[in-house]
Amino acid sequence: MDAVYRADDGVELAVRDHGGDGPPLLLLHGAGRTLLDWERVAPLLTGRHRVWAMDLRGHGRSGDGAAPWSCELAVEDVRAVLAACGAPEAVVVGHSLGGMVAARCLERDERDGGAPAAVNLDGHWFGRPEQYPGLDPEYVRERLADIRELARDAGGRTFDAAALDGVLGFQASMADALGIPAELMEAGVRRSLGETADGRLFLRPARDRALQVQEALAGLDLFALYRRVTRPLLIARALRPNPSMPGMPPWFDALMAAYARGLARDLDELARTRPHVTVAEVDGTHAMVLERPEEIAGLVTGFVAGALPGGTSQG
Repeated sequence: MDAVYRADDGVELAVRDHGGDGPPLLLLHGAGRTLLDWERVAPLLTGRHRVWAMDLRGHGRSGDGAAPWSCELAVEDVRAVLAACGAPEAVVVGHSLGGMVAARCLERDERDGGAPAAVNLDGHWFGRPEQYPGLDPEYVRERLADIRELARDAGGRTFDAAALDGVLGFQASMADALGIPAELMEAGVRRSLGETADGRLFLRPARDRALQVQEALAGLDLFALYRRVTRPLLIARALRPNPSMPGMPPWFDALMAAYARGLARDLDELARTRPHVTVAEVDGTHAMVLERPEEIAGLVTGFVAGALPGGTSQG
């Protein structure tokens, strides 16, 4: 049974307590996902850590609130949840969108609820045009604008109840391609379902919130953030490309391959020049949390053990 805590503005935030013993961790999921993404990883962490996972605002079973979605608001929600859990000193571990929020938690002073360390698992968004080596920056700028338009069209799109089986079928095929339990993917879809006043369904976040998430991430300069923070940060990068998605433009996979090369270059440089930053590679796709639970758990426990005094527990 999930607990429900309230953000500073009263929004209900769904939190799952996985138990465990040791330095506390809070797990954050990606955009359009839920706390269920951590169901394979969390049990592997509880031998050394006290573990919680939460649905971010606008996702899963957490509320929306009146204010527009922003990374700043997400960081405030993390602080409120950890205070309610009695673990303000928790390391924040996030995947994708959650990883970017986790990194932002390092900007706040620890005395004001900032995280002592953070983990960003493949939360890179689309970066900047100069991070696509071999491609003209103006071409990249145009393609990124196209991607944003596609994302705006897809975010919070509604469908009738009869189409739900098709949505679940697509998730099942993705699960099969990635070696992920289909029942976990289906549970995530069902946890994300919202309904409009006229009875149509959508996958949270709702359309307006999905657009706000996209705008928040488009304005985030992650590498400037990484250079500002001074507490330990682990950044993981997926080594495998995502499976090709139906309906994507023909240039998309080549664009993402260039971005992967640029990320590898820039993260290597970051690790060389910033002693507080650790960079790791995961032999998986962007869905690494679902695909590679043992590898992810090992990365997190190893990082925390080295990053914090008393970062491991006995047993």
